[in-house]
Amino acid sequence: MPAPRPGLLEVGRIARAHGLTGEVIVDLGSNHPERTRAGTTFVTGSGDLVLATARPHGGRWLMSFDGYRTREAAEELRGLLLWAEPVADDTVLWVHELIGCEVVDQHGKGRGTVVAVLDNPAADILELDSGALVPVNFVTEGPSGSSVRVDVPEGLFDI
Repeated sequence: MPAPRPGLLEVGRIARAHGLTGEVIVDLGSNHPERTRAGTTFVTGSGDLVLATARPHGGRWLMSFDGYRTREAAEELRGLLLWAEPVADDTVLWVHELIGCEVVDQHGKGRGTVVAVLDNPAADILELDSGALVPVNFVTEGPSGSSVRVDVPEGLFDI
């Protein structure tokens, strides 16, 4: 599903209602504390939701939103995607900034364009339009304009 407004990132999904007081279980795909502070606004396909409370719950989050204080009201939120503005952090590589960047190796040679970032336990992997896979731990210079620089072991692009 595309973002309700340009520039927003999908940061979570409401799984289901929990309990009787309007709480919902949320699969949150963000580890930034800003996303769990009361007053945070999430954009959904059904309008904005303002976070009232949030607490961790077994790898997920229990959240309640202003105006949704009963189980019946919380059930209306089931399945909604949560969208938010990107968080400014220059120390992090962001997927939305990497997609579409040309990958340039340590010799200045263009190796392809990033089409996806694959989740991998050891390190996320840049998937290039050329079919090459480059672990992000080889990125030496994050997105600057439309390119990202990498320093890869000899032969990586020969596989």
